Amino acid sequence: MRVNEIGQQLRAYRLESGMRAEEIAARLGVSRAALYRYEKGEVIKLDTVQRLAELLKISPLSLLGIGVEYYSRTVGFFERLRQIEEGADQILQVGDPLCYLVTSDAYDSVLTQCLFELADEAGEEAVSMRSLAEQVLGILSLRKRAYQARRPGIIAILPEHALQRLLQDGIASGLPLNEELRTRCRQVAAAEVEAIATLLETEPMGLQFSLLSGADTTTSCVLLRQRDRATLAINPFRSDASASVSTGVALVTGAPEAVSTHQRACEAIWRDSIKGATAARRVRALLAEYRIQ
Repeated sequence: MRVNEIGQQLRAYRLESGMRAEEIAARLGVSRAALYRYEKGEVIKLDTVQRLAELLKISPLSLLGIGVEYYSRTVGFFERLRQIEEGADQILQVGDPLCYLVTSDAYDSVLTQCLFELADEAGEEAVSMRSLAEQVLGILSLRKRAYQARRPGIIAILPEHALQRLLQDGIASGLPLNEELRTRCRQVAAAEVEAIATLLETEPMGLQFSLLSGADTTTSCVLLRQRDRATLAINPFRSDASASVSTGVALVTGAPEAVSTHQRACEAIWRDSIKGATAARRVRALLAEYRIQ
């Protein structure tokens, strides 16, 4: 049990709850500064852990990092993923059409525009939705900066059907956008897919991409390996989804059986996937089919 990790999980669950730090501190009977110190790794008494778990409506074991962590909101899950990525030496991803950590600045720019436009049109909920969008975008930015500083190895298996949907609908496909912004989202999506084709061709050090053709995989997960541990994250949330809509339940666990079972499944998917120049030609054929003028 690592004390600093209790603090990390406390922060993730606080964001997941949607409660303000001031509210949690007041109900706990401590100062906001004390709560932030807990999040930074200060030792927490077990009775305080129990009270925090009750406030956050989670199991005390989850807060202690024992068992399975569950997240139903993007902001809590992305924060937890950021924390784990900061110490990861290798990241294996399967199921998403893009690997967010290697996307371009244009991706972040159009995603920001989409989330802010959605918030601004939310009427009485506009302020809270914009604040939540800013939180999520800030966490995504921190994830990308940490990756660029450390450069852990990435293995990404991208389903062909997911790439087709990305090219057809563009970034933020589930959000109601005006036609001008939707066109921009499709253009950025095409540029990201072109970059994937280049990665498949050049196979740069530390980045291994492949294309899974045929039937769509039902697996959407991330395996993160550190020197002394491995963590599995089952991820229903895409980076371009609305920050305010819950589309599923993510889970995070270090249980050896869960990690090894998903590792074997991912290895089998990797063996069956297309790689290198062959995959790049397939991706460019998709680009030609969905080219935006």
